[in-house]
Amino acid sequence: MADFRRRNNDRRSTAPRRPSNEPRFMELRIDKMVQGGEGMGRLPDGRVCFVAGALPGELCKVLLTLQKKDFTRGRVLEVLEASSDRVKPKCPLYGRCGGCSLQHLDSMKQAEYLAQVERENFKRLAHAELPENFKVHTGRPWNYRNRARVVFCGNRDGGSSFGFREQESNHAIPLNNCPVLTKGLNDFLKGPAKNLRARELNIFDNGNGQVSYYYEGMSASEFQKNAVSVVEIGGKKIESDASVFFQSNLGLLPELVDSVRKAVDDGIASGEASNEWLIDLFSGVGFFAALLQDKFKRVTTVERDEGCLKHAKVNLSVTAAVHSETAALIENVSAPAEDWLAENVVDIPATLIVDPPRTGLPKTALEAIAKSSVKKMIYVSCDPVTLARDFAKLAEFGFTMKSAEAFAFYPQTPHMEMLAILSR
Repeated sequence: MADFRRRNNDRRSTAPRRPSNEPRFMELRIDKMVQGGEGMGRLPDGRVCFVAGALPGELCKVLLTLQKKDFTRGRVLEVLEASSDRVKPKCPLYGRCGGCSLQHLDSMKQAEYLAQVERENFKRLAHAELPENFKVHTGRPWNYRNRARVVFCGNRDGGSSFGFREQESNHAIPLNNCPVLTKGLNDFLKGPAKNLRARELNIFDNGNGQVSYYYEGMSASEFQKNAVSVVEIGGKKIESDASVFFQSNLGLLPELVDSVRKAVDDGIASGEASNEWLIDLFSGVGFFAALLQDKFKRVTTVERDEGCLKHAKVNLSVTAAVHSETAALIENVSAPAEDWLAENVVDIPATLIVDPPRTGLPKTALEAIAKSSVKKMIYVSCDPVTLARDFAKLAEFGFTMKSAEAFAFYPQTPHMEMLAILSR
């Protein structure tokens, strides 16, 4: 306890203090929404203020929570003039729970607002315009989420209680029913999960009545019995488990699959790419490659996570081919994608799919793509900001954006995923 107090005292002594003459409360007109779902306005001195819980056009009483030389942050205390798109949040934990920070915005309007945010991101970061026909695919606004991580909240009624972390805190809030989780996950948390003793629990609903789960320290036999699951998407059964990444919105996922398939077919038909070689970087459990392998003579997946690689070897199998002599040559490579790309010569117009983490493509990967014979690439992004930055670099190597789409996989949150088709 003494160490904890000393660290906090040190933090207080070194933190910059807010000048006493600066106001803490402010009436502020909100100009627009920015990345992260915050509203943005300007203080009388010209500094921008990012305001949690505010919508464009609103006049709000704002509590300033952070003041810097060139920007400030705050949160809404009172909405003095409300937007017509403001609604009452559905979840009683809104404002406390760390998720679903856009519940105050009408579900039917969220995609429209976020699309405008992404258009501005590309203007600012890539000095480029998204296509006029830029589309945001949407699905169910509630009870859509098939995957989640919950934390232990304590013992209640003879069993365990799980919940989510509070905003900007490690404190856990027990939940009785989460309106964005599927019915299967909500039922699981009220039932079988009560007998589990785990600090954190990954849960996954495969959309067919099976809930799998994973917690650190579970035995190999329990893992095989309770963590592994199979999802059927696009006519293909995909194996995964609750310890690794898999898309959280199975209802909307087929639309992404259709768009990727169309991009692959268009690339082969136009000659920009070929059916000689499919390269799937940051391939995870081999999801895209498994769905596309019947179109190619050779398929290479590259993934550094050994848990994912184990499933990729199952998901990419010659059994998918009608005749073994026509089956694709399958390579499942365990390596960082950027290292493999830098060390291997791609001297044919291969079809390239990249699905990097939120940090985007590493510099070495961008340089290797520039030196390769790849003329067309399919970029699946879980963070449009890093996609915009990467596109700015790829544009220097001659790539242009042929099309772009977004997928609102996480309604009630400011997160979107994007698909960009690039060619040179």
